[in-house]
Amino acid sequence: MRRIGALFHGHRRQLAVVVAVIVISSVLSMGSPFLLREVIDVAIPRSDVTLLLWLVGGMVAIAAVTAALGVVQTWISTAVGQNVMHRLRTEVFTHLQRQSVGFFTRTRTGEVQSRITNDIGGMQQVVTSTASSVASNFTTVAATLVAMTALSWQLTLVSLIVLPPAIILTRRVARMRRTITAQRQRELADLNVIIEEGLSISGIQLSKTMGAGAAQIDRFTASSRRLIDLELRSELAGRWRMAAMSIVFAVIPAAIYLAAGLPFAAGSMSIGTLVAFTTLQGNLFRPLMSLLDVGVTWVSSLALFARIFEYLDLHVEVAEPARPVEMGRVRGHLRFEDVTFAYAGSSTAALAGVSLDVPAGSSLALVGETGSGKSTIAALIARLYDPSSGRVTIDGVDISQIPLARLAEIVGVVSQETYLLHTTIRENLRYAKPGASDDEIVTAARAAQIHDVIAALPDGYETVVGSRGHRFSGGEKQRMAIARTLLRDPRILVLDEATSALDNETERAVQRAFDELSRGRTTVTIAHRLSTVRSADQIAVIDHGRILESGTHDSLLRDGGRYAALAG
Repeated sequence: MRRIGALFHGHRRQLAVVVAVIVISSVLSMGSPFLLREVIDVAIPRSDVTLLLWLVGGMVAIAAVTAALGVVQTWISTAVGQNVMHRLRTEVFTHLQRQSVGFFTRTRTGEVQSRITNDIGGMQQVVTSTASSVASNFTTVAATLVAMTALSWQLTLVSLIVLPPAIILTRRVARMRRTITAQRQRELADLNVIIEEGLSISGIQLSKTMGAGAAQIDRFTASSRRLIDLELRSELAGRWRMAAMSIVFAVIPAAIYLAAGLPFAAGSMSIGTLVAFTTLQGNLFRPLMSLLDVGVTWVSSLALFARIFEYLDLHVEVAEPARPVEMGRVRGHLRFEDVTFAYAGSSTAALAGVSLDVPAGSSLALVGETGSGKSTIAALIARLYDPSSGRVTIDGVDISQIPLARLAEIVGVVSQETYLLHTTIRENLRYAKPGASDDEIVTAARAAQIHDVIAALPDGYETVVGSRGHRFSGGEKQRMAIARTLLRDPRILVLDEATSALDNETERAVQRAFDELSRGRTTVTIAHRLSTVRSADQIAVIDHGRILESGTHDSLLRDGGRYAALAG
């Protein structure tokens, strides 16, 4: 509750204005029943037209002023609520951006999207209207009780008999709703996952090639049907109990009318006072019911807040350095010093005691069988993960002490998994360097041997690549990814199977571009094709997370070890 309240700390002035408006509106509205009593008991019986006009005019004026104040209240409270929602969405998105790659490999994409959209969206009504609704109804109840007591304290006590059972019932209903809300949000997350997996371009291709369309439809239908049940349970939870309370609330004014008409009560209360009291009583029960409903909604919404706060409380595995080291001119000397690393949940180390020394401007090639740990080394250079022990340094500085944005400028990565945004080619390339000029974009595209392909398109660089770039071949997408990385001109290039999707002729062209661009730049290349690493200054053979041997192409062949076996 303290955390929820903290969300509103920056809006105290606006909330104070809302409370003031609510108090003024509630107090003003209490005048109407008293004016009504005077109309019935005085103005009409005496045929006092002047008084009647004043009383009726006062009632209209009160209605107009309270209506205007209601608009002001809604405007301010909604603005505050929307700003709180904006802040919450932004904080969750920002915090998730800081999470390591490991978090996203462990978490379903649809689950993350559901928390930001469904959970925060479900909180919107609570955040935007609950505070003002509570203040408005509470003030109305307080003012109404004062007015009712002024008319008849005995009848007021009778009217309040229903409060204790109403509160008890409301607490029970609220607990039921909270449990159901948590189940509903989990089911919504599952539904989101099914949509993400089934309707993405990759998911559609898999579904069609595997003939799994019917199974996907059945899976979606079952999840949607479960949501129907949860929504019904959520809406109907406690409705019979609350309906019973509504009947009781209706019985009390009827009982008061009955009592006022009995012989023993004759003459004890004027008709105007009776009408004014029952009018106030109606004004009491309505906000009371609203307060009870708000209580139910608020308690059930705590399940949504809990899911959001769970994400905000996630530990950041790869955090910004507490004492960042400002890197000036970077030479690009890369070192691994006895690095050991294990993925979360794995009992086996992906890397064990790896030490590498890559002088500035030189090239290192990593070779080995699939799963040997080559891509893990590449991920550690870009600090997608932090080592379990040991350290990775650039120019003698531990990369954990380099600001992440600065490290991203120093290290450029082209991986075997190419991801293109659903926008134009120009914007895809500019994603790496937002301020890049058109000339710089063309230069990078030429270096990656993709400019001619782009220029031949009807819309050139304004061509929309489509979802994940599936309108282009694997080789074309990979060359765009290479151009995007080269546009940033990093001092260290990490090429993780960067030419795996290229045919031999295109690979040779791109390799020539890499050879030219790698001059004076530190390059780490991971490749299965040994033909692409022959000219590397040093080659390291990786096996089960360890370095078996290292040296040049010729020296490793002469040694007749694992590299020679792979080359053979």
